[in-house]
Amino acid sequence: MDRGPSHYEGRRTITLQEWERLGIPLLRTPREFVTELHQRHLPQPGTTVVAVLDPEHRVVASASFGVRPQFSDGWDHRNALLGHLRRVTPHDLKRISPSRTAVLLRCREGGPDWTEQDGAWMWALRAAAELHGLRCGSYLTLTPAGWRSLGDGRRGRNPHSGSWALGPVHTVTELPPRVTSDTESESERSASSLTAIPSAPSAPSEPPVAPVTSLEAIRALETARDNRAIRRTAAR
Repeated sequence: MDRGPSHYEGRRTITLQEWERLGIPLLRTPREFVTELHQRHLPQPGTTVVAVLDPEHRVVASASFGVRPQFSDGWDHRNALLGHLRRVTPHDLKRISPSRTAVLLRCREGGPDWTEQDGAWMWALRAAAELHGLRCGSYLTLTPAGWRSLGDGRRGRNPHSGSWALGPVHTVTELPPRVTSDTESESERSASSLTAIPSAPSAPSEPPVAPVTSLEAIRALETARDNRAIRRTAAR
């Protein structure tokens, strides 16, 4: 549901002084909040993260997206924020007063101080929150210097805009490598083929062939055997 044009459309930017005078509700634990969003989305420079907090300041929905460089007007930023809010959480337009809060984290390069683009995003956050029935919450930046909550001065060094590179990245290069290279596997295959071939069975041994003896030699051996037997009998 869209209530139509926001009454903030006259100027599509908000200065830092105007932002401070809006009475934006402060985050209870901004360091833990930024760390949680960073772990969920690992934003790189150029990424915007919008989150919705419940009355206990717990994150109930969040979305991260990138915006093309040619879209730099607060109107374009508002449309992008509103589109992602509608995808991740229902609106609260039927409530008499908002109970949930929209918070914005923008990861970018450059210094941590306020810029004109930060003013356009502030305007977009306020307008999108109104059109979705939410309160406008804090606006935070993530730069090389660390994180910063604009308007209340709270900041920290970690995480920063380059911390996404330190997180776990799951790519094809992290798959376990092959056990052996092609050269090694080929040599191992040849070695295994050599050892796998069974040795040829040895031929069965044949019994020795008896030497051929002439008939006269056999008769001479029998005569000598008989003579020895006669002599042993005579000796008795």
